[in-house]
Amino acid sequence: MALLTNFRMNSPLAALLGGAALCTSLAGCAPLLVGGAAVGSAMVVTDRRSSGVQLEDETIELKAGQRVRATVGERSHVNITSYQRLVLLTGEVYNEADKAAIEATIAKVDGVKSVVNELAVMWPSSTSERSRDLLLAGKIKATFVDAAGLQANAFTVVTERGVVYLMGRVTEEEATRGIDLARAVPGVVKVVRLVEVITPEQLRNIKGR
Repeated sequence: MALLTNFRMNSPLAALLGGAALCTSLAGCAPLLVGGAAVGSAMVVTDRRSSGVQLEDETIELKAGQRVRATVGERSHVNITSYQRLVLLTGEVYNEADKAAIEATIAKVDGVKSVVNELAVMWPSSTSERSRDLLLAGKIKATFVDAAGLQANAFTVVTERGVVYLMGRVTEEEATRGIDLARAVPGVVKVVRLVEVITPEQLRNIKGR
């Protein structure tokens, strides 16, 4: 079974929906996905991270993926998402020892500030389950796009078994609204808040870059 190690498309919604179509068309899905959000040239301009941090996050994801393969091989399904050097781990692992080993090795990757380990010890999710998660993330992103006054790409949306993880640099008002909107999408089990809260003044400075 081949590994999918750097899934990227130019639009987050296209990436999510395209990824679902890809998984549906394959006999099986790759056990390792690096990056919960798509980052393309258009996204770099409007991303609230600096270009340097964006590059760091990309590098962290790639190095972390290599570390996971070296640690547990292909026996686990691990998603790695880095935002502002905070690494989110989602997916399924064989046992508690693998879960701890993955977290420990990723914490040692250069640049990583902290690791949120949401790996579940259970049988790997099926292709259809992963497709549903991708479609659910797409629906949430579409809801953000339709919401007046909310910058959709301020959030990175990661879904796993119906659980939604929201990452990003947002104001408290944006965070609250984003969470409320995500919770209202059918199929969402719960929403986990992993955002960095910034002030309205910081947001104005970011937009003025």
